[in-house]
Amino acid sequence: MDANIILVMLAGALIVEGLAYALAPSLVERLLEALAAMPIETRRTLGLVTVATGIVILWAAL
Repeated sequence: MDANIILVMLAGALIVEGLAYALAPSLVERLLEALAAMPIETRRTLGLVTVATGIVILWAAL
């Protein structure tokens, strides 16, 4: 994988994260509270589903 692609992907992730905090900080706080209330296994499953979805989207894009 080309280093530029990795940098573009990292930049995209940082932009999306930054926009969430800049445009809806109270929503981020509520999301973090909801995540803290979830059992660990549910959070782990959510993370794995998110990773799998990202891999499928990346595979489809390439």
